[in-house]
Amino acid sequence: MIYIALGANLPSARWGAPRATLEAALAAFPAAGLKVARRSRWYGSKPVPASDQPDYVNGVAAIETALAPRPLLERLHAIERDFGRVRGARNEARVLDLDLVAYDDLVRDGSDGGPILPHPRLGGRAFVLLPLRDLAPQWRHPATGTALADLIAALPPDAAWPLG
Repeated sequence: MIYIALGANLPSARWGAPRATLEAALAAFPAAGLKVARRSRWYGSKPVPASDQPDYVNGVAAIETALAPRPLLERLHAIERDFGRVRGARNEARVLDLDLVAYDDLVRDGSDGGPILPHPRLGGRAFVLLPLRDLAPQWRHPATGTALADLIAALPPDAAWPLG
């Protein structure tokens, strides 16, 4: 299964609050050739690294697509641009963030110009791991074999929380 992490912490001029923007992004996936098979509930999280930015809304979608990893990542970046994301400084606040976190069990170092898989910071991100647990509680990190439950157990408490 292919897992895409979704996040936003700024309102969108077109869709409004971050949660509404994320819902709209998921609704845009099929037109981009991305079938949403399942999705997590929404979670809140503080910015990483800590800053005075607003809190994030995050989730994970399990998708199906015929696209290989590199064209898939390019498609995700195109959706971000369509939603008004302008890439600037790393870790800045954003209207929409779409990350390819895992593509089946592929492990790639990015030396071929494609994305690093699984996402290099996946293992320490509560805002990805907790939503991923909603979809695949038995998932194991493809590169290390570490169980999702063990990755989550190593997180600081209250790093992310379910939204009502």
